[in-house]
Amino acid sequence: MARHFGTVIVGGAVMGSSVAYFLSENPDYTDQTLVVEPDPTYINSSTMRSNGSIRHQFSTPENIAISQFATEFIYNFHENVQVNGDAPELGFVDTGYLFLADEAGMEALRQSNEIQLSRGVESRILDRQDLARRYTHLNTDGLAGGSVGEKHEGTFDQWALLQGFRNRARANSVEYIQDRVVGIDHAGDRVRSVTLESGEVVTCDRVVNCAGPRASVIADMVNLDLPVEPRLRSSFVFACQTSIDGPFPLHIDTSGVHVRREGPNFLAGTKPVNDVAVDHDDLDLRMEEFEELVWPALAHRIPQFEAILLKASWGGHYSYNTLDHNMIVGPSPIANFYFCNGFSGHGLQQSAGVGRALSEHITYGSFQTIDLTPMGYDRILSNQPVVEKNVI
Repeated sequence: MARHFGTVIVGGAVMGSSVAYFLSENPDYTDQTLVVEPDPTYINSSTMRSNGSIRHQFSTPENIAISQFATEFIYNFHENVQVNGDAPELGFVDTGYLFLADEAGMEALRQSNEIQLSRGVESRILDRQDLARRYTHLNTDGLAGGSVGEKHEGTFDQWALLQGFRNRARANSVEYIQDRVVGIDHAGDRVRSVTLESGEVVTCDRVVNCAGPRASVIADMVNLDLPVEPRLRSSFVFACQTSIDGPFPLHIDTSGVHVRREGPNFLAGTKPVNDVAVDHDDLDLRMEEFEELVWPALAHRIPQFEAILLKASWGGHYSYNTLDHNMIVGPSPIANFYFCNGFSGHGLQQSAGVGRALSEHITYGSFQTIDLTPMGYDRILSNQPVVEKNVI
């Protein structure tokens, strides 16, 4: 006889584990939950290959609210995820984000800042003189100003976040298995069961697609088109021979290159010139990006970076929403099939808020605390993008 679960979550990295965690913490949710994850080491997941950062400086209210909840969750992380008094050390460092802009880009930063301030974000517009005074390492040539987060933005340990969600969910009786979903049986507008690579068939009341870069593969199993594909992003850690004193937020240059401190070193990356879908297993580092894009931009903007030593590098995937680079979250035309996909590089920082929101929708039939309806699948069907101006 097939095993039965109320909820089957496809993918156990940070999104799947967050949904599992919040379901298991809700006393009104009484079903059993199964998380199916093919690689419990998570070594190649987008979670583990991300840069582990969070910001409030978005331009859409939903993205702002999600990040605000995430930092609240981070500040109370130990209590939120502890099991018998033990919890991973998240190591959050509040450094801020610094968006740099030329004259053409300043209007977008000002418009975003107005939205941020109206929603309690502690961000500030700086002119060129402000930049020069506050960040003495910057070459301000070509800059008109920037926007900086004064609080609640920074970096943390992504493995600790994932393990915190996962450990507490398992302590709350969520079952994790190492397997892969290879089929979903559905009739009309209802999912009935999932078939695993091991051959097991599991019946269920609902399925949540948390498959990251493979999300469209899972959506295909219920005949739904999902505009999510893997896009490669390369990360580079380097040492600088000249010390840089004073505050150093995560910088986003006008070139698109971003850089932040990584312990005694620095971590940088950028969007590729030829930004196209790659194979799901293609994690090959693009070293030419460092030599042709990243280093020249860094050396121009921060002269101390003319002399650096590359120490580590890796490739990882964005689960890229080709419509508008924003999350696709919530119910689908299949009544008991849910999306949790397309985060386009924002997933780690949005995981807590999205996990809570989906757990609410599953339990109560609607979003309760943050209304993510605008981020749902309906906009995909109607080809109506949600514009987020602050995409890295």
